[in-house]
Amino acid sequence: MNACHEALHSTADASVDRKAALVDALRQRILNMDLAPGQALDELQLGLEFGLSRPPVRELLRQLAIEGYVELAANRAPQVAPMAHESLCGFFRAAPLIYSATTQLAASHASTAEIAGLRTIQERFRRAIAEHDVDGRVLHNDAFHLEIGRMAHNDYLLPSLRRLLIDHARLGRTFYRHPSTPDMQRDLQLACEQHDQMIEAIEQRDPQRAAEVVREHFELSRRRMAEYVTPPFDPPGRGG
Repeated sequence: MNACHEALHSTADASVDRKAALVDALRQRILNMDLAPGQALDELQLGLEFGLSRPPVRELLRQLAIEGYVELAANRAPQVAPMAHESLCGFFRAAPLIYSATTQLAASHASTAEIAGLRTIQERFRRAIAEHDVDGRVLHNDAFHLEIGRMAHNDYLLPSLRRLLIDHARLGRTFYRHPSTPDMQRDLQLACEQHDQMIEAIEQRDPQRAAEVVREHFELSRRRMAEYVTPPFDPPGRGG
């Protein structure tokens, strides 16, 4: 009886592991642009790759659709969330507002343990820059800002931040694929220093300073990304 129970428990654990592996793999492939925006996803092929039947694959794709990685529509294969020009205009307008809000709240609500965890992510990001690991840099930068969002402890902002970070990562992956020029490498080092400054402001419980740094940080990214997508951009607070 015990052997039967253990076998069932082991099978259930293996299924959970395969589900987690599929979700993690799709998130990474989308953020790293291994799966292009708008690309169709083959449920059958995903099931074969991860040893899952179609019902759990569909369930996981619905989860990823809620998070903003995937789009689902009737009578059409699931597809990677597209990056249309109109949505990118919205990205450039919303990003500084959402980043500022989450970072300010993190400075007010983060625990000591959470700040220590953020430092660990930052060290991985720093190492990825030093090793010219483009994929690692994209993923650790995404993890850094997502962790700040969690540290804000605000259930309304976190879903918006998650969706924002998907396109931020994809734009960054596209533009910084080969950061070989001196000015690009300089920007990466500055971005790393700004991460350190964000951690310091959060640790010192200084929401105003945290917001200032994250706005400077986004402006650094925005200039580079805007050169790639050239959206019409009106910074919040300027113009009509």
